Amino acid sequence: MIHTESNVQDSESRVTNYSQGFFASSIKYPVSNIQYRASSIQHPDKLKRFIREAAARLGFQKVGFAVPEFLDREAEDLRSWLKEGRHGTMTWMARQLDERTDPHTYYPPVKTIVSLAMNYYTGPPDASGSGSPRWSRYAWGDDYHRLLKERLKALLGEVAAAFPRANGIACVDTSPIMEKVWAERAGLGRPGKHTILITREYGSWLFLGELLLDVALEPDQPSEDDLCGDCTACLDACPTGALTAPYQIDVRRCISYLTTMYKEPFRPDQPSLHGWIYGCDVCQEVCPWNQRCAKPSPEPSFVPRDFITAFSWEDWRELSQERWEDLLQGSAARWIGYAGFQRNIEARAPEPGEW
Repeated sequence: MIHTESNVQDSESRVTNYSQGFFASSIKYPVSNIQYRASSIQHPDKLKRFIREAAARLGFQKVGFAVPEFLDREAEDLRSWLKEGRHGTMTWMARQLDERTDPHTYYPPVKTIVSLAMNYYTGPPDASGSGSPRWSRYAWGDDYHRLLKERLKALLGEVAAAFPRANGIACVDTSPIMEKVWAERAGLGRPGKHTILITREYGSWLFLGELLLDVALEPDQPSEDDLCGDCTACLDACPTGALTAPYQIDVRRCISYLTTMYKEPFRPDQPSLHGWIYGCDVCQEVCPWNQRCAKPSPEPSFVPRDFITAFSWEDWRELSQERWEDLLQGSAARWIGYAGFQRNIEARAPEPGEW
């Protein structure tokens, strides 16, 4: 799975929707000349403890707090990555660049970034069947965007009810937030050489989300441990060489990007998808942290749908668009569309006797 800072195109309506019901003022984003009142909490330590406890009740396994500031080094790295074209057709990565690298531009009153992580691991690498199309784990169950939005909004609602002077917005990866950076600064973990955040407790099988609050809370200690060391398992295992160097990815080579985000016809010389129909988890499957630390998620929404294991390549190939849309209702895999999904199927050369 590609864990880019925005896996889905940002939209003004989505950002605005986060504000509904949770602002004491009438802030809506993105707008200019924003008017807001600064909030102060008499016992910020109690609010911090409240957030941790409420987040745990809502299914988040990790919570951390960071001080928002302009990301100078990360901004330079992001610009270089974009200039080199390594983002492929994800043109929205170049939009709202100021917001991505400075949370005060995105939400001016922000004083604290709360980074949260939810475990989505639900099985061993071969859970989708050796002869069936392979799916990235994040698409096995229900759409995580919806789930995380609902839980983050619920958390923000609990905060607003218990601490009326606290205001904020909830963000998932549809927002221009550099999630992995803030997760690292909030002490959740560090990005591995495959560019995905690794934690000691759960490996890298985690969805990330954030609350941007206008209340100053004591930050947690940033993650500083080198969790990769000399290991190059992910670089060695990447079937298309998308991991061009440690901590560097060129999505134009990445199976996950090609099967989920890239919507153009494949080139005649398109490299093999190596059995993947939607996404790719190779770099995560070989990571030693995932092999020894992965824990089953308690979230029922992440349980694999029946078709993940039951459908063969031919079953998917013969599926009508109507049936496909019905099966994938509420799934993140609907993002690619029926035509893109069929393209992924046709890109797999059939074995003798198939089709």
